[in-house]
Amino acid sequence: MERARQVGRWGTSRLRAVPRVLRQDLLTVSGPAPGRAQEGWLAWRPALVVPLLIGAVVTMAGGANQYVNDFHLGRVAGVTLAALQSAALIAVLYRPLAAWWATTAVTLIAGLWAAGHADGDAPYPWSGVGVVLSALVLFFVALRHRPRVAVETFAISYGAGMLCTAFHVGEQTTGGLALVLFSIAVVVGAALRGRRVARTQLVEQEEITAEERARRTLLEERSRIARELHDVVAHHMSVISIQAQVAPHLVENPSDELKENLAGIRQNAVEALTELRRVLGVLRSEDPAAEGARHAPQPSLDRLDELVANVRGAGVSVTADVVGTPRALSPGVELSAFRIVQEALSNAMRHAPGAAVRVLLGYHRAVLVVRVTNTAPDRPVAPSPGAGHGLLGMRERTAMLGGELASGATPDGGYEVSATLPLEGRP
Repeated sequence: MERARQVGRWGTSRLRAVPRVLRQDLLTVSGPAPGRAQEGWLAWRPALVVPLLIGAVVTMAGGANQYVNDFHLGRVAGVTLAALQSAALIAVLYRPLAAWWATTAVTLIAGLWAAGHADGDAPYPWSGVGVVLSALVLFFVALRHRPRVAVETFAISYGAGMLCTAFHVGEQTTGGLALVLFSIAVVVGAALRGRRVARTQLVEQEEITAEERARRTLLEERSRIARELHDVVAHHMSVISIQAQVAPHLVENPSDELKENLAGIRQNAVEALTELRRVLGVLRSEDPAAEGARHAPQPSLDRLDELVANVRGAGVSVTADVVGTPRALSPGVELSAFRIVQEALSNAMRHAPGAAVRVLLGYHRAVLVVRVTNTAPDRPVAPSPGAGHGLLGMRERTAMLGGELASGATPDGGYEVSATLPLEGRP
């Protein structure tokens, strides 16, 4: 018994909510918000205005003729109702629900008005033109609104016609035709809308996936750069620690304050070096490939000739030139410059098979310019699934030093990468 009462209360509450739901769904005169799922539809809307306008003029003439001669509504009323019904054909492009209200109101007014004196063999309650226009309006409503709204408009439209039929004395009705046309319009419109929404969601998901992939790639590059820079930073910290330990022995009778300060410097350097090794351990734990390179020295520009020789050994024509006077640079700049050249050569081998490559190092007073240029490939380029990460790593290394990176195609069909690395470092 209690279960039955609960079901009854639930049913009563659902019935009470029906008017509120219908008011929310069907009294929204403005069109649906033009989200991404509507963009394809909105792009075609201006092109549909002209043919629908011509169709509205034609249907207005046909509708007015039926309302005046078959429904006997009078010339003024017949023309007015036909004009309102035909105007809905244009309004449905911008305000689908408002157009639906107009066609439903015309059907109801014309049907009830003509219930007693319409011709017995005339199409009723929808005129021949009216049933087609109502089906088109229902199609556009289903195309632009969610399925629940499409079902509500279908039920109300057909119910309004059946209400008029109850007062009609003739036997000729268009109820069966209306049921078929309305059902087809709603089903096709809802199916097209569902397909468009699904396609839009798929595109959005692909974009999110691409963004996540790019973000993951960026983090991987930064992690790799951080692992490589560990040796550079650790070297400087070790030197600071050793110098702080040795300094008291270089001064005759150093004061207690000096010894205490130097001991604090050494202690902080040792602690910083320890924490740095812990951070590197976390980074390397996510990259098993880094284990083999843990104790390998980081490369510098001293190994540039070896790198160029290896690339030549792979069958690539490479030349290396130096402008200015080579001099010792900070380990970070040396490492970044070497990696930029290495990535640029790898990209040239991958994307420009058979091209000649030129490497240029320019030593200036405040900056080091690294430029790698290749000519156009002499044979088709095969797709490379791993392409695209090299430039990202070069940008990260350049930005880390406060420099600038430029890349792009050359007029002869080749490609150039140019990095400007400050020698003084970032402030």
